[in-house]
Amino acid sequence: MKNKLFLSFLFVSSLLQAQIKIPQASPLSKVEQIVGLTTIDISYSRPSAKGRPVYGELVPYGKNWRTGANENTTISFSEDVIIGGKLLLKGKYALYTTPKADAWDIIFYKDTNNWGLPEDWNENEVALRTTIVPESLSKHVETFTIAINNVTTDSATLDISWEKTLVSVKIEVPTQKAVVKNINQALQGPTSNDFFTSAQYYYQSNNDFNKALEWINKAISISKEPEVPFWYYRLKSLIQYKLGDIKGALETAKLSLAGATKANNQDYIKQNNDSINSWSKMKN
Repeated sequence: MKNKLFLSFLFVSSLLQAQIKIPQASPLSKVEQIVGLTTIDISYSRPSAKGRPVYGELVPYGKNWRTGANENTTISFSEDVIIGGKLLLKGKYALYTTPKADAWDIIFYKDTNNWGLPEDWNENEVALRTTIVPESLSKHVETFTIAINNVTTDSATLDISWEKTLVSVKIEVPTQKAVVKNINQALQGPTSNDFFTSAQYYYQSNNDFNKALEWINKAISISKEPEVPFWYYRLKSLIQYKLGDIKGALETAKLSLAGATKANNQDYIKQNNDSINSWSKMKN
């Protein structure tokens, strides 16, 4: 009888333990950001200051830090990136830091299977190390935060903030190289949309407007639509304007306006009318 009661007690206790949930002191957070054509994923735990002095005390100066709490913080890149002028190959890394009052070492470590810091630090596992000067914040950041900010098509910053300290690491991504590679591959057997997309990228990135014009002309010439899409003409007019061909830009904008009017696309109607009005003044 006693054995049965004891087993029942164990069963009820284990059941209660399985059902009871409490908040984590340092909750897990995940960040995913696409920069250009590169995906950056971060997984880390977020401790809070709770009235404690952080850097120099809770996080000692001059010692390697897990850069968060619990398991090591990890960061992964879908493509090779450049950090501090150095190449970091695509893959997953543990993110460690060495905070100091005047400078931080940012360390990308190949072994990601550690709880906190590795028991035996191995310099051969360091894929990249760079030094960053910390910045002072005017507002207190209570909870440790890692974010990807200042996102452009070619770069972003890895921002680490806590208490009144910010460390910002610039990450450069090979967007143009990847896009040009994709363009070259696509143009082995291109469609009109391939030419349009290629021209659009070159126009938006202020790359080579003559090449962009060549590609949009090819898109127009091989379009299999009953009528050339009015957005093709819109892009061509913008490229012509960039190249200083105001007369050509006006003529092409009028073709785009006609197509947009027929399709009752108010956005393109307005855009073309605005351009025509503006460019006509320049022509005169």
